[in-house]
Amino acid sequence: MILGEQVYSYFMPTVNLMGVGAHKEIPAQVRALGGSHILLVTDTFLGRPGGMADDIKAMLVAEGIKVTTYPGAEPNPTDKNVHDGLKVYQDCGADLLLSLGGGSSHDCAKGIGLVASNGGNIRDFEGLNKSTKPMVPLIAVNTTAGTGAEMTRFAVITNTSNHVKMAIGDWRVTPNIAVNDPLLMVGMPPALTAATGMDALTHAVEAYVSIIATPVTDSAALMAIKLIANNLRSAVANGQNLEARDKMAYAEFLAGMAFNNAALGYVHAMAHQLGGLYNLPHGVCNAILLPHVEEFNLIACPQRFVDIAVAMGEKVEGLSIREAANKAILAIKILSADVGIPSGLSELNVKEEDFKVMAQNAMKDICSLTNPRIATLDDVISIYKSAM
Repeated sequence: MILGEQVYSYFMPTVNLMGVGAHKEIPAQVRALGGSHILLVTDTFLGRPGGMADDIKAMLVAEGIKVTTYPGAEPNPTDKNVHDGLKVYQDCGADLLLSLGGGSSHDCAKGIGLVASNGGNIRDFEGLNKSTKPMVPLIAVNTTAGTGAEMTRFAVITNTSNHVKMAIGDWRVTPNIAVNDPLLMVGMPPALTAATGMDALTHAVEAYVSIIATPVTDSAALMAIKLIANNLRSAVANGQNLEARDKMAYAEFLAGMAFNNAALGYVHAMAHQLGGLYNLPHGVCNAILLPHVEEFNLIACPQRFVDIAVAMGEKVEGLSIREAANKAILAIKILSADVGIPSGLSELNVKEEDFKVMAQNAMKDICSLTNPRIATLDDVISIYKSAM
């Protein structure tokens, strides 16, 4: 086959620390980046008195590093969260950002860093590569195994004026350093473990069937799918299972590698609308939508779904390609049910009257650009209906 001219990019943080005890390397990384005063961006739970943020702060202060904490990242971070954090950053005179938590904390910190260096409003950066100056240095310390936000070039911020999630894709928002330590993940409750794990599965599946997937992203996506299929149930059943937590940390990182470069699809484009309008958990929305969107996508690349089925441990010998591909959809549904994901959007009080507006906005979302099957407005509305 003769290929047309096409250049593929590959984005990664400069330093990625993995494994048990990795978070103890944070002070050394702060010094390596030349930081002396950190703004620690986190959520209200981790930022509560005596919480994990205080533990990280104490470790840094003991090394002579000044720390100011901003616990203002909401579960679906908003433009207001970003600009409130920006004011704290500017007022305290910090020179480096450290995000602690899951995707909410990381995305909020990315927004702060982007506006701190480029000026303007975070709304100015919706879309692809809108910045012109490097972001403030960022160390992203992960406490969940799902979003991949600690190592990606993406941030999702809710616009409070219209309740639409703004997708920002910009290589300059890639954190300088990503830290994934399973010791920081053992306290995640089962429901959050399930939601974030299914979020990671969604990243891997959407990246694998993306129209800009490459052999590099394929290898990361398939290994992520395999690790999630083999370890998510164990992590949900017993959060103290350090081996399962470690494997899930690698899985979400690999899934992040995959979608950071192959991008996503209509699951995320549609989930962003649910999160923006209803303030629903992103991972849960993805998990509910995933099998329905992929049933729609299946005819575009059935062999890819056979590969997904095999990675999830399904037996496909003797089956036709279509029969084997269908087993991938079924395996996703079974895993989702096993870990306690709600069976449909109706359980989240989603209203059918909002489908048209959400579908229209989903079709404008940058994640829709790499979906393997082109959808019409009616197609997207039908997928929302099927997911009820």
